[in-house]
Amino acid sequence: MGRKYTISDQSQIHFVTFTIIDWLKVFDDPQHCRIFIKSVKYCQKQKGLEVYAWCIMPNHVHMIIGKTGNKNIQDIVRDLKSYTSRKIRMNLEDNAETDLAPNNILKHLKNVAVRNNRKTNFQLWQYHYHPVELSTNKMMEQRLEYIHHNPVSAGLTDVPEHWKWSSAIDYYGSKGLIDIIFIS
Repeated sequence: MGRKYTISDQSQIHFVTFTIIDWLKVFDDPQHCRIFIKSVKYCQKQKGLEVYAWCIMPNHVHMIIGKTGNKNIQDIVRDLKSYTSRKIRMNLEDNAETDLAPNNILKHLKNVAVRNNRKTNFQLWQYHYHPVELSTNKMMEQRLEYIHHNPVSAGLTDVPEHWKWSSAIDYYGSKGLIDIIFIS
């Protein structure tokens, strides 16, 4: 990972993007969204992950995150991505015999791991997550708006707060699926 995309100040909050290999629409399956959310909640409770905003799109996830405690953000992200990869793989394998779509996705993700010379035979996530330190209020506001309007721009919903897989719900006054810390 180049210097531009490293976390140099663990005390700052960061905008991150986790992208599925080859932009496969793995999160079209609500079960996979729930797996990701479960992992985020675990990392919040057990690893000190702070979530300020989030949005699950069909083939990637945007978040504004920070941390509390001794674990560094890179380790928390590694654990989050590792857990979701294992659980989504298990879900794809469980459904591969009865549904053609999970079987095709599973085969593709296995082939990618071989192509990329991975030590495992499955790869869900792209390697990098391009953390951007949000050092000014303007940067935070820009990324927050970007995250929440991403589903609207993609034609998935008409208004940000109607996208179930996002913290926009929280920012518009209701309760979303993940506890967040509000950016003021």
